[in-house]
Amino acid sequence: MRSLIRTHATEFSLLAVIVVISAVLSFATANFFSLGNAFDLLNISAVNIIFAVGLLVVLIAGGIDISFAVAASVVQYGTAIALGWIGGGGWISGLLIAGSLGVLLGCFNAFLIHRFRIISIVATISTFNIYFGLLMFFTRGVSIYDLPDWLTDRVILFEREMPDGTWIEITLPVLVMIVCVVATWTLITRTTTGRQLYAFGDNPEGARRFGINIGAMQFIAFGWLGLMAGIGGLIQAHYAQEVVPNALYGRELDVLAAVVLGGARLGGGKGTVLGCVLGVLLISITQNGLNLMGVSPFAFKMIIGAIILIAITLSNTRIERLLPFVGQKGTGR
Repeated sequence: MRSLIRTHATEFSLLAVIVVISAVLSFATANFFSLGNAFDLLNISAVNIIFAVGLLVVLIAGGIDISFAVAASVVQYGTAIALGWIGGGGWISGLLIAGSLGVLLGCFNAFLIHRFRIISIVATISTFNIYFGLLMFFTRGVSIYDLPDWLTDRVILFEREMPDGTWIEITLPVLVMIVCVVATWTLITRTTTGRQLYAFGDNPEGARRFGINIGAMQFIAFGWLGLMAGIGGLIQAHYAQEVVPNALYGRELDVLAAVVLGGARLGGGKGTVLGCVLGVLLISITQNGLNLMGVSPFAFKMIIGAIILIAITLSNTRIERLLPFVGQKGTGR
């Protein structure tokens, strides 16, 4: 048990913070501690979790990308236009188009970083502005409402009527999110490529001397985030039932904060899928609770920033200081 806590100190710390915040909010609001609200949180958080697991791979590889949310908006428009060209398509063609466009945009970032030796945050700040500028220029800020029926029709995977007459449900975005989470977990923990990504992020020069292809690592990391951005963009269009050019603008900072909060190191070489998911859920739970309490939306960033600071402090504190009994000698019985 002690070894498990030490190995997953960040995840245990985040889980403890989530439990404490949930307990406080359950007393402060009437509707927070309900199954319906929990299901709503899961449905709402699905797209951010898809983005987050993609960003996690980039951070593990020692990079940083703030253009993925805008790239997802570009993918939404590109996919909507492409679907019109092919007569509407379906979920398979939609995911293929969105995923391909996302990978293309992600690999463009990797190309700039690898070919011209540009620092990743500088390169992605540039592409962030390029993508958004081009999107707003060509679309003139006009939203697309005429989408195929298969994309706008809600897909309910599970629903149940509660004793009070309300309905709880799990929708398609949650299923897609689970698939993306499992795929990312498999990539970084069960493949040689995943181990190479960790090694490259932790010590790029050492990885190069060991024979790891640096260019391949960058293209895989940013390409994977592009794939997740493309899928997340399509799922966001499905959830909102429309394509709005600036709907995802600004979401990249919330997702980045959540992933770092979940234990991913900005310097690379560290991070887990579980911690990443818990980071997103912590922010979503906090925002949801504040909304139910009637707190002004303008106070969200300030309060969430304080929660992030506290959680990061806890995650960086040795677990023995938080739980003194863990460090005690003995058989552990």
